[in-house]
Amino acid sequence: MDRTHPYTTFRLAGLLFGLRASAVLELTRHRELTRVPLAPPTVAGLMNLRGRLVTVLDLRRRLDLPPGPADARPMHVVLNTPDGPLSLLVDEVGEVTELSEADFEPPPESVRGVARELILGVCQLPGSLLLILNPATVANLPPPPAAPRPHPTPARL
Repeated sequence: MDRTHPYTTFRLAGLLFGLRASAVLELTRHRELTRVPLAPPTVAGLMNLRGRLVTVLDLRRRLDLPPGPADARPMHVVLNTPDGPLSLLVDEVGEVTELSEADFEPPPESVRGVARELILGVCQLPGSLLLILNPATVANLPPPPAAPRPHPTPARL
């Protein structure tokens, strides 16, 4: 017998994404963020979630998608990670859908770059393609770029 699991769906840049609902702690509306100096560009900032500081990732940047409209008020999909809650900025939250893993297919060849590492598979739904994200890899921040090495100054005679 094929088991089904609930998946939380959301939209980002016109694409439909999903995460296994067991990885999602909660969904919240737009909140003001505090910027974090020197943080990687994928870190949008910190938010206060009932007295707890939560790191917020810009999922558009994490997936190398174009920026959203300047006046957008994204929602938060808060994940439960081993390091504590982590929020993903999304355009809008969808539904919770029961899916069978037997319906999943590997990501299409057209999915390249960092997105290929973050997508577990795809599932054809009526009218759209659902991209299933791997919560463990989405939560891992890419390493910061290496600092440029200073050029040695020639010895003076």
